[in-house]
Amino acid sequence: MRKFTGFEKGINFGGWFSQCDNTEKTYDTFITDEDFVKVRDWGLDHVRIPVDYNLVQNLDGSFKEEGFARLGRCIDMCEKLGLNMVLDLHKAIGYSFDAGENEDGFFEDEKYQEYFYSLWDEFAKRFGNRKNLAFELLNEVTKYEYKDIWNSIALKAIERIRKYAPEIKILVGGYYNNSVTAVKDLIMPVDENIVYNFHCYNPLIFTHQGAYWIPSMDTNFRMKFTSTNREYQKNTAEQIKGYMYEQFPDNDEVIDVTYFEKLFAEAIRVCEERDVALYCGEYGVIELANTEDVLDWYRCIHSVFEKHGISRAAWSYRKMDFDLEGSKYDEVREEFISLL
Repeated sequence: MRKFTGFEKGINFGGWFSQCDNTEKTYDTFITDEDFVKVRDWGLDHVRIPVDYNLVQNLDGSFKEEGFARLGRCIDMCEKLGLNMVLDLHKAIGYSFDAGENEDGFFEDEKYQEYFYSLWDEFAKRFGNRKNLAFELLNEVTKYEYKDIWNSIALKAIERIRKYAPEIKILVGGYYNNSVTAVKDLIMPVDENIVYNFHCYNPLIFTHQGAYWIPSMDTNFRMKFTSTNREYQKNTAEQIKGYMYEQFPDNDEVIDVTYFEKLFAEAIRVCEERDVALYCGEYGVIELANTEDVLDWYRCIHSVFEKHGISRAAWSYRKMDFDLEGSKYDEVREEFISLL
């Protein structure tokens, strides 16, 4: 399996240029230069920056110069500090992983697809020669039914990017919100600079305990990471009804590092067979969870990342219901940073 060199340990700057109110105040203040410095001082090697089309593109497909200038300054700041950066298109015209954004039609409408291609043309023209940058085509394709059309769109986008940026790393993720199970169905790598991307919030009932955005979830629900499979099965059935349902064996074995070994095994095998790097672009635990339980989860997933050379970026640096920078982890900061 290839290494994604320079992007091995990172963090997301979610909520800045994406999943935000898209105001100048947020763009100016949510993340500042000092935050880039802090990430560097934590010993991380890159930041993943989610970007909604709203920052750089109007609904008619035309471009916003100030948005591109902001991204250019991010790349410059990273370069100054010796950091790398993933530019993640988190929302495209006509598509968002979040149904509440009311963006739809992307997979059916060729006009929206052309806006998508033209935006990647523009990113490639402007930034494709930057050595500390990687491109992530689109965040979290949702439905399995989009698999084939998404693979076709991804191939065309890569072809367009390669006209201007022949060597930049390009990240591609799959259905079920970048599920690790979708890796096997991703496009075959067209060159050595393709990276397979997945997200990991498993087990969802643990990482999203009490999450207000899951309709069937009791916001007061809490559980330990080191629970039995039977407890996970019961809690998932009760709290996550019809929402990304995850199956667990009906036994009293306690979940540990072997859970992630089994979860990632197929994706690791596929990447080894295809000689592709594997990247976990988002992973984390809701801030409502008990701190020691969060550390247990990070210890286990970190062990598997390290063993198999899986690069990653934790979700998320500030707020966004995961808040890795916040005071919750101050008393365990040194160990916590070591587990990123």
